[in-house]
Amino acid sequence: MRKRAIGTVTRDKTLKTRRVEVPRLYRHKKYGKTLRDKTICYVHDENNESHVGDLVEIIESRPLSKTKRWNLVRIVQKSVAVHVETV
Repeated sequence: MRKRAIGTVTRDKTLKTRRVEVPRLYRHKKYGKTLRDKTICYVHDENNESHVGDLVEIIESRPLSKTKRWNLVRIVQKSVAVHVETV
């Protein structure tokens, strides 16, 4: 069974590649405090559909490059950020 994850796109500058941050919570081994952390995944986006701020679902795949190990399944929620262009 392939792993699935939901995360936020944080970088979309490269062609067909997205950087996705997947948040996670875990307990500290010694002190028991709940900590927040993130896992960074590089995702293959064949049609360049996703953009910065989008919530996406990804699935584990074979190695596509040195760092890419995930594929985009679907966009769960589009970003509502407004793009402002300077003149």
